[in-house]
Order: sequence, then C-alpha cells, then structure tokens
Amino acid sequence: MASSTLTIKDLHVAVEGKEILKGVNLEVKTGEFHAIMGPNGTGKSTLSAAIMGHPKYEVTKGTVTLDGQDVLEMEVDERARAGLFLAMQYPSEISGVTNADFLRTAINSRRGEGNEIPLMPFIKKLDQTMQLLEMDVNMGQRYVNEGFSGGEKKRNEILQLMMLEPKIAILDEIDSGLDIDALKVVAKGINSMRNENFGCIIITHYQRLLNYITPDYVHVMMQGRIVKSGGPELALRLEAEGYDWIKKELGIEDETEDEEVGQEA
Repeated sequence: MASSTLTIKDLHVAVEGKEILKGVNLEVKTGEFHAIMGPNGTGKSTLSAAIMGHPKYEVTKGTVTLDGQDVLEMEVDERARAGLFLAMQYPSEISGVTNADFLRTAINSRRGEGNEIPLMPFIKKLDQTMQLLEMDVNMGQRYVNEGFSGGEKKRNEILQLMMLEPKIAILDEIDSGLDIDALKVVAKGINSMRNENFGCIIITHYQRLLNYITPDYVHVMMQGRIVKSGGPELALRLEAEGYDWIKKELGIEDETEDEEVGQEA
C-alpha cells in the first residue's frame, strides 16, 4: 500500500459565527504518530470535527487534503471511505444495530462492491481484535454503545479503528475517563496499528497516555493555531511545567482561551 499524507493548510473554522481555528497548519503522513496538546478551549476538538465534516463547524478559509484530494469537498461518508477515521470524545449510541453488523457494513463500504469481506474471516478478525482489547465476547452482539460504560465506549472506538484499518486516524481524548488498566489496554490496541500504512493524530491533555504511546511529534495548540512543535520531550516538559513558559516565550497574553462551542477540548 502506498503511503498517504493528510495536509492541513491555514485552516480557519467558525462555530455559530465564532472563529475557533485561526490558521492551523499540519502535515501527517502514514507511519507517523502526532500528539496535539493544549489548554481547554484552544480548538483541538474543533480541528477533529472540521476534518471529518461535522455540519456545525464552518470552514471559512484554508484547505484539508488527503493524498491531494480535497477533503472539504467530500461528504462525511466519503471521507471515511477515503481512509479517515475519528474516535470521538463522546461516542454516540446506535440502537438496534449490533457492533458486528455495524463493523461489517463499514468494512464492506470501504472495500467496495464485489470485494466484501467473507463472513468467517470477518468473525475471526473480530474475535481476535476483541480478545486483544480484553472485551467480552458478547460485545459483538450488543447494540453500538447502548448501555456501555465510558471505558467500554472507548474500547469500542479502538475496536472500530482496528477493524477498519484507516489511513489516518484522529483520536479525540481517547484517554478521558479511563482508569490505568483500561488506558493500558487502549494504548495496546493503538500501538498494534503502528505501521507504515497508518498515521495517527492523538488529541490529549495528559502525558499519561503518551507514557504508553510514544508520539513522533508533539504539537501545542493555543488561540486556535499550533504555536509550538517538538518531539516526545515537549510533552514531558508540558507535564512538568504547564503552558506558561510557552506563553511567555511567544508573547501570548495570559488570558482565558476561547471556549469551543458544543464540545470540550
């Protein structure tokens, strides 16, 4: 499989008329893990929603391309079929649709007519993936996220990630609400995806997730844009010192960041 590149250039996004993203630039290639950190309300979740085409988020300027294709011109399902994936901060429940049916339908949609995954290989892969994520075997027959605990929903997001095998995944605070044991399991699943055909954006507040998933690059978002980038050592310094040193270094006034409308970030 050829390598893929997600390119974000000068992206500006507004929510309900309020500008949240103010010129984000980022390039993510398969084989790379990027972590995005930053204070609350700086635009991290807005970035993920805009990339995936949430109708509430209006792109007012800039471009998002995947292998040269204009992502912003695609419908949400087209973006998924092209190889983008979002593990949501607050996964939705889908009553009446089992996990197994949902996953097989999604996989076949990506593979295209005439190339559907046979039933037995699908079941084998589903069982193996659920075993790695230490999920109850009955989860495959439960309705998607209905009655799931917070930890079960997060594992279910990683189950979808591993089954769908996207080119580029965006993991929006996949660590929130997880105890240490669940965090290790989720990290194990994400790390199992690391290869030259898979790239990942990890949005997180905390270094603790990055103790188990080592990013190649760490980016800091403030005031709706990426203001600093570095390696794993940057996340360690943020954990130890917070963000004040970056604000002083860049001359950013110490003021309350804009709130993201409708989501936390």
